[in-house]
Amino acid sequence: MTFEQMLERVRYEGAYPTRARAEQSVRTVLAALGRQLTGDERVALAARLPHEAAVGFTSEIPTTEPLTGWGFVKDLASRTGGTMATTRWDTGTVLRVVAQLAGEDLLSRVLARLPGGYALLFGRAELVQAA
Repeated sequence: MTFEQMLERVRYEGAYPTRARAEQSVRTVLAALGRQLTGDERVALAARLPHEAAVGFTSEIPTTEPLTGWGFVKDLASRTGGTMATTRWDTGTVLRVVAQLAGEDLLSRVLARLPGGYALLFGRAELVQAA
């Protein structure tokens, strides 16, 4: 998939009015995800993204204190000045497309590396064991 095709898919799935709005979401969400993901999964995911998306994803230095899925959305909303609802929409839209590019095996590895709460953002159910 090319970067332009990725943007069009995000634009369509997110019902964004313009390509520029879709691109803004892709760039901000991928940069934020780049701050959260480390290790071999970061490298493998970058290799599956279109070049322009991979550059944005790897441009951020990973944090030493990863955020939960909900913390990720809250942090992104505060950085962009967006509402929680809009940021959750943007995040889910972009990460569902990323999940398609990653494939099931890599996505499972990515989710295992991240704290809880990310599965739903990637369009997957998150099963929790009863205590």
